Amino acid sequence: MIKRIGFLNLLMGLGLAASAQSGIATSVNQLPLTGKNSQYINNRAPLKQNALLKLPVGSIVPEGWLGKYLELQKDGLTGHLGEISAWLSKKNNAWLSTDGKGDYGWEEVPYWLKGYANLGYILKDPKIIAESKIWLEAALKSQRPDGYFGPLILRNNKPDLWGNMLMLWCLQSYYEYSGDQRVLTLMTNYFKWQANLPGSFFLKDYWENSRGGDNLLSVYWLYNRTQGNEWLMDLADKIHRNTANWRQKDDLPNWHNVNVAQCFREPATYYLKSQSTADLNATYDNFNFVRQVFGQVPGGMFGADENARPGYTDPRQGVETCGMVEQMASNEILLGITGDPFWADHAEEVAFNTYPAAVTADFKALRYITSPNMTISDSHNHAPGIDNNGPFLMMNPFSSRCCQHNHSQGWPYYAEHLYMATNDNGVAAVLYAASKAEVKVGNNQSIQIRQESNYPFEESLRFEIGTQGKTVDFPFYLRIPAWAKQAKVTVNGKSQAVEAGAKYIRIERKWKDGDKVELSLPMTIDLKTWTANKNSVSIQRGPLTYALKIKENYVKKDSKASAIGDSKWQETADPSKWPSYEILPASDWNYGLVQNQLQAVDQLKVVKRPWPKDAFPFEAEAVPISILVKAKRIDGWKIDENGLTGVLPLSPVESKGEVQEVELIPMGAARLRIAAFPTVK
Repeated sequence: MIKRIGFLNLLMGLGLAASAQSGIATSVNQLPLTGKNSQYINNRAPLKQNALLKLPVGSIVPEGWLGKYLELQKDGLTGHLGEISAWLSKKNNAWLSTDGKGDYGWEEVPYWLKGYANLGYILKDPKIIAESKIWLEAALKSQRPDGYFGPLILRNNKPDLWGNMLMLWCLQSYYEYSGDQRVLTLMTNYFKWQANLPGSFFLKDYWENSRGGDNLLSVYWLYNRTQGNEWLMDLADKIHRNTANWRQKDDLPNWHNVNVAQCFREPATYYLKSQSTADLNATYDNFNFVRQVFGQVPGGMFGADENARPGYTDPRQGVETCGMVEQMASNEILLGITGDPFWADHAEEVAFNTYPAAVTADFKALRYITSPNMTISDSHNHAPGIDNNGPFLMMNPFSSRCCQHNHSQGWPYYAEHLYMATNDNGVAAVLYAASKAEVKVGNNQSIQIRQESNYPFEESLRFEIGTQGKTVDFPFYLRIPAWAKQAKVTVNGKSQAVEAGAKYIRIERKWKDGDKVELSLPMTIDLKTWTANKNSVSIQRGPLTYALKIKENYVKKDSKASAIGDSKWQETADPSKWPSYEILPASDWNYGLVQNQLQAVDQLKVVKRPWPKDAFPFEAEAVPISILVKAKRIDGWKIDENGLTGVLPLSPVESKGEVQEVELIPMGAARLRIAAFPTVK
C-alpha cells in the first residue's frame, strides 16, 4: 500500500530533497513544485501547479513494441470500429446532427473518438485524422445559442452531461494538435451554460454524478488557456459539490468497477483548487481501500467484474476492459498532479500485466472481463460466479458496447505520457518504452530524445539527446521504479552515483548533440504472498508478473451469435471478416508451486529468447522471457459449477501429484492464465 503521509510531507515542503552526489547526477525524492515552465501550460492561480506537465499530443512517437501496438490498433478493432459498431454509423447519428437529434447520442462515439483521434495524431495518419475531424467538426457546429452542444439527452427531465464530458476531452486533444480557437469558444460558452444550470438539475444522473471529476479537469484546462474567466473557479466548486462523494472513510459512493478506476481521483483533482491535503489524502485512501478489500490479486486491478461484491474476492473475479484503461488514465493524471512515481509504477503494472490480455494478440477482438486467474474464455453465461449474465468472457469485436469503444484510449494515452515537462524547464522520462520525442526545454529550445529499449522485457534503457548542433542547458529526470533496488546510470559512458531508494535521478548539464544516457534497472525475481487470498503467491520480475503458460485453443465463433445482448452492429458488418473466439485450455492449469523452492526464488531459472521478429512480445508463443518453476497438480482444484476456474484452495495444499517443471510467462501475454498460485508441500 502507498505510504501517503511520507509523500505528502514531501509535497508540503521538501522540494528537491536531494542527496548531493559527485558529478552531474543527483538522487531526487520529489520533482520541483515551484517555478514556472516557460514552454508548457501549467495551472494558474488560484490553482496549485501540477508537478509534471503533459506534452501536446504528437510530441511523442512510440517505437518498438508500443509502436507495434498502436499499428495493431490502427489495423485492428480501433481503426475499423466505424465499419462494425452501430453507434458509429453516420446514418441519423445524433453526434453529427446540428440540432442534437438522432440516434446514438450518448457515450459510445466520444469514448471511441478519445483514443481513435489521438491514435491518428500520434501516428500522423491522414485517414484517421480526416475521419476524426468529421465528428469533431459536427460537435463544434452543434453549439446552441444558450451554449449547450451535442445531443440533448434528458433523464427525469434533467440533462445528462456524461457524453459531453467525453467529447470535451476529444476537443481538448484536437486543440493540442491543431490550435483551433473554436474549441476555446465552444468550451467557454458551454461552461457558462453549466454555470447557469440550477444545482437541482446539475450532475444528477448516476454516471455523470459519479464522474464529475472529468468535467472538473476540463474546467481547469479551459481556465489555464483563457483570461478573464475567474467565474470558472466558481463552476469548479459547483461541480465538486454536485459530484458523488469520493471522500468517504472506508467506503465509496458505488462499487461499479469503471467508476472506481475513474472516479477515485476526483478528490485529488479538486485538491488543485482547495489545496487541502485532506482532499489529496482521500484519493490515496480510496486506492488503498479498494485494493485492501478487493485487490488482493496480481496485475494491479481488483475483483469487481462489473460491480464489486462482498465475498467475491478470489483472483478468478475480473475487471472490465473499460476499468483497465480508466485506471491507466487516472494514474497518468495523478502522476501529473503529484509527481509521485508510484502512479507511474502502477500505470506500468496495469499496462504490462492486465490490459494486453483483454484483447487478442492481433487487436481484432476484446472481452468484457479479464481475470488474474482465468482458465476459460468462452461464450457461456457464468453468473452468478461473475456479476454479469451472458457471454461476458468471449473475445468478440461486435460485443461489450462500452469497452468496445472505450478501449481505444489505453495505449494512445499511455504513449502520450512517456515524457512530461517539469517546472524547471526540464523534461522527465516517467514511463518507459522505445520512442522519439520532441520537447521544448531551457530557454525555449527544441531538443529530441530517442529512447531505445525492449523494456519491460529488458533491463537497459538507452537515451540519445539531439540538440541540432547547439548546446542546451536543462535538467533531465529519470524515474526509478520502486522495485528497482540497484539502479545504475551512465552519462556518455561515465557512471553516476544513484542513492538507494531514490525516486528520480536528475541530470543537469549543458547537453550536446549525441549525448547518451543509459539507465540500468536490474530485475530480480520476487515472491508476493496474498495472505488475504488463501495464502496464494505470485511471481514477479521487475514490473512483470508471471503466469502459468496454458496451451490456448482458439475456437472461431460467429460474432453476431455470440455477442452480449445489448450489442448492436451495422447492417454491412461482416462477422466472417471480424470473427469472435472462445479460448479453451488445451493443457492442465490446476498447478500449485512447490513450497520449498519459494524460499530462494532468486534461484529460479530465467529463460531468455530472441526478441520476436514482429516486435510484439505480448503473445504466449512469442514471449522473449520466461521462468521455470517446480509445481504439482492439485486434483481437487477444478472448473466449478458455473464454468469458472475454481476458487483457490487454502495454501499450503497436500498433493500426491508428481513434481513437474512448468513454464511461467509474462502475465500480459497469457490470455488464459493462473497468476495467483496455491502452494503445495
